Amino acid sequence: MTAMCEGRVVIVTGGGRGLGRAHALEFARQGAAVVVNDLGGDVHGRGGSSEAADSVVAEIRALGGRAVANYADAADPEGARSVVQTALSEFGRLDVLVNNAGILRDRMLVNMDRPEWDEVVRVHLGSTFSCTREASAHWRAEAKAGRSVDARVINTSSPSGLYGNVGQANYGAAKAGIAAFTVIAATELARYGVTVNAIAPGARTRMTEDLAVLDGARADGDGFDAMAPENVSPLVVWLGGPHSAGVTGRVFNVWGGRISVAEGWRAGPGVDKGARWEVGELTEVVPGLVERAAPNANMWGEVPGA
Repeated sequence: MTAMCEGRVVIVTGGGRGLGRAHALEFARQGAAVVVNDLGGDVHGRGGSSEAADSVVAEIRALGGRAVANYADAADPEGARSVVQTALSEFGRLDVLVNNAGILRDRMLVNMDRPEWDEVVRVHLGSTFSCTREASAHWRAEAKAGRSVDARVINTSSPSGLYGNVGQANYGAAKAGIAAFTVIAATELARYGVTVNAIAPGARTRMTEDLAVLDGARADGDGFDAMAPENVSPLVVWLGGPHSAGVTGRVFNVWGGRISVAEGWRAGPGVDKGARWEVGELTEVVPGLVERAAPNANMWGEVPGA
């Protein structure tokens, strides 16, 4: 069987650990050359080291694959430019960008300070914007030069962003922004031959190991660990391959053996008076609309009682 991504060049930001590492290795197994970008900081975004990215590059090369490390801050515009240029200078092209870089600074809203908010949003949402901006500028130039483009962007949202999780106002807001960014970017970049999708993964990594929602999610009697990050990567690699060309602007829930399409905001029960409402009238209207509307989904994207 031909490898799914033979000849393609892939960037994985935050590729040194957890989900990013799993994605990078699976892309390599499927024939892609991989730029493993990782700043090498701790889970809170502090510090830096080349060790994480170098380790994954060594694993890929041990498999007989092609890989190179990049240690830039993917949220910084110059860092993002460095990541894209690494792919172009080392491998001569760029086909897939996986935006996976992230950190955690969880805290209840009333205790959260502005730097904790700003840095989480900067790393998650900022790196997604910065790297996509740099990659899409390259792809647009290729398309305008008359060269065929069959490119992919795969972003990393989260159940915390789509459905909400206590103590993660900063992280959830950034991840919700990534979901909206995905839909908009898909529309804007389609003309250049670029698809844009996102995943909302469930996996046990250093960023999620302390979340109560994952308590008890361990390997079953057959040895299948539903929360292993490697379970998420096949979908990411498929989205990065040639068979996904008709899929864009979508967010996928994925964990264990489950894949589902996350259905976005849409208008539910409503009423139109045909004129401006008086404030007092709404007491008889809004509670009834909410009662008829579906309840918010839980952290697994499931609606209670549905």
